[in-house]
Amino acid sequence: MNDTCQPLGGEYYLRIFIITYSVVLLVLGLLLNGLALWVFCCRMPQWTETRVYMTSLAVSDFFLLCSLPFMLLSLQDTEDTLRCQISQAIYMVNRYMSISLVMAIAVDRYVAVRHPLRARGLRSPRQALAVCLGLWILVVGSLLVRLYLGQQEGGFCFRSYARHNFGTTTFSLLGFYLPLAVLVFCSLQVVTVLARSPATETGQAEATHKAARMIWANLIVFVVCFLPLHVVLTVQVTISPSSCAARQAFSRALSITSQLSNANCCLDAICYYYMAREFQEASALPASHRSQDSQNLSLSKSALPV
Repeated sequence: MNDTCQPLGGEYYLRIFIITYSVVLLVLGLLLNGLALWVFCCRMPQWTETRVYMTSLAVSDFFLLCSLPFMLLSLQDTEDTLRCQISQAIYMVNRYMSISLVMAIAVDRYVAVRHPLRARGLRSPRQALAVCLGLWILVVGSLLVRLYLGQQEGGFCFRSYARHNFGTTTFSLLGFYLPLAVLVFCSLQVVTVLARSPATETGQAEATHKAARMIWANLIVFVVCFLPLHVVLTVQVTISPSSCAARQAFSRALSITSQLSNANCCLDAICYYYMAREFQEASALPASHRSQDSQNLSLSKSALPV
């Protein structure tokens, strides 16, 4: 296998686009997630399950964005270096932590809506924190294994031509397709419950419809941001391209779809405002006027009398 592939003709323009796109995404994402963290940590009167999950998600997105400049610098390394290993490890941990937390929020919402009686014993801020810590341990542990396998196979970093073998890529595919399946199942179940819920008042019916639309929007954003990248990874690991032209084509496809997945950091922060009535109140009103009788951040509780 020839490891001296020459760059494609349009790679310079693609690099300029990626740098410009990343700068815009970095500035916008840091502002939005910084605002979200300020609201979650300083403005809300009490901790709830979904507040714990959303705070963890904002932290994960924030650190992913912070790693972008270093990750872009490491893309010029065609072999593993300490710089690329550290920056891309931070980047990948927070990408799959973000995916895992979206799944956790969906499961929490599913339990609250489908099993409201059992939810009282299954859901609490402390349990949500334990779930978040468990996910961090799982994601970091899987990355350490992936780093070890990558070194055995000849490369861990994005531009290393030896990477994307079955052993290392399996962790990325499982880290996406399993949460995707759980998210689709939980979202469909919650939407079904919302559709069948009797609405005794006009306001309640409107809140139910809004919650259902928000669940669909969250699912669509998740799929649009993350599915293209993992489809490309799936095809790549399946056919194992060996020619220089094929490897260059997959490298370009991965670059584009990775940038699309990064947009999820901004879209998550935008969704906070529309998902949680408490977030809107806390970000819009002064502290002295905030309601102490705060509502749960979960869409299920804002839409249904659970």
